[in-house]
Amino acid sequence: MSAPHVRIVDPHDAASTPTWRAYVELTKPRIIELLLITTVPAMIVAADGWPGTWLVIATLIGGTLSAGGANAINQVIDRDIDAVMSRTNGRPLPTSRVRPGEALVFGIVLGLAGFAWLWATTNLLAAALSTAGLLFYVVVYSLYLKRRTTQNIVIGGAAGATPALVGWAAVTGGLALPAWIMFAIIFFWTPPHFWALSLRYRRDYRAAGVPMLPVVAGEPATTDQILVYSIVVAGVSLLLAPVAPMGWVYLGAAVLLGAVLIYGAVRLRQEPGKAMRYFGYTNVYLAGVFVAMAVDRLVL
Repeated sequence: MSAPHVRIVDPHDAASTPTWRAYVELTKPRIIELLLITTVPAMIVAADGWPGTWLVIATLIGGTLSAGGANAINQVIDRDIDAVMSRTNGRPLPTSRVRPGEALVFGIVLGLAGFAWLWATTNLLAAALSTAGLLFYVVVYSLYLKRRTTQNIVIGGAAGATPALVGWAAVTGGLALPAWIMFAIIFFWTPPHFWALSLRYRRDYRAAGVPMLPVVAGEPATTDQILVYSIVVAGVSLLLAPVAPMGWVYLGAAVLLGAVLIYGAVRLRQEPGKAMRYFGYTNVYLAGVFVAMAVDRLVL
């Protein structure tokens, strides 16, 4: 669950896309990129240094399989919504480049492969956590929350926060407080990230019948909530410094990136029409905070 690829595709042009590319699109590779950015720093902090190239590669492969499976199954569930929304109507299912049954089998196979791979190359806890993230995204978020409540993305954010736990578990075979703080950073980052996107595409969500916060509560209430969550995530990120513990590289980056995030949220309240600018910065924020973790641990 994290950064969608906001690209509007003409369904007629998409129809000529090769099948192999359609299957790749089912995995939502742009989202996976951001998820994996949170996995490697968690591993580095857990190992108190570089955890080993093979372990990193193995964990990333398993995480990619699990996340790709979750995204493929999600597109099967959301194919009616995707067909209505201009942001998503060029995806493989609305354009009939892949049949729903084929996409479902593809997603299940990826999910099972991810579990088996992580268990074989890392440990059972990492495999179980990765699969739990897949199931939470598919069952709790996609099947239940998304079409029923404005809190869909708040609760559903737990799925996108799982890779940090997977990375930590892959290194240590267990979980510790720093891993949960990393989980919380992603969890509280998710609502303002997606609410900014839904401000831009609220007409699409309204047409599709998805109760995203801007559709139900309006722009002022949404930008207020974005500000609240921006303050929370910036504050939570500072907790890692004494707990991990982290040095001045991380602390300085967390303070600076958090201040800009909060400032952007304040500006967004005044100019809701610039939601995509804030959305873009949320990607920079999350990547910056986690890269700072890795640099801090490897350098200091």
